[in-house]
Amino acid sequence: MKDRNATPSPTDELATVPDAASPAYATRHPLSCAFDRFASLVTRWAGSPAAFCMAVLTVLAWIVTGPIFHYSDGWQLVINTGTTIVTFLMVFLIQQSQNKDSVALHLKLNELLSSHRAASNQLIGIEDASEEELRRLAAAYLRLSTQASAGDAASQPVDAPASAAADADRVKRPQPAEFQHG
Repeated sequence: MKDRNATPSPTDELATVPDAASPAYATRHPLSCAFDRFASLVTRWAGSPAAFCMAVLTVLAWIVTGPIFHYSDGWQLVINTGTTIVTFLMVFLIQQSQNKDSVALHLKLNELLSSHRAASNQLIGIEDASEEELRRLAAAYLRLSTQASAGDAASQPVDAPASAAADADRVKRPQPAEFQHG
């Protein structure tokens, strides 16, 4: 088990971002770059009204041909095989786009946390916490919310997120100097 209190080396700073999910990953190899562009193009197209209309027309054409092929097993196999293949391939393309979007979203949230003096920098990189750490932190925030709604908001410390993190006994990870505010 890794020691979370150990100071990360400069090469470990991006260890929390999976290589294949990193936006920078696509620039490392021409094939990865091409796959990223292809995945983005296909997922944008697949979510378009034109793609939906094409899918509906395909199903309607399949239904209309049912009587021609006497609703045979082969007729049913065509739609089952086609939809299975398309679904199987789309899972990988959509996951690539989702990974890229997720990394970008986390980076944007990290920037917001690091730029706001009242925000707790302890939450930067929280997506790497264990399930148990996330549950304890969520419970601590729920307690803060309950106290605030009960009228105890005035008694809350200025740095409520840090207080919640402390209440949850969350392991504190060292933050890079450029993200610390003080």
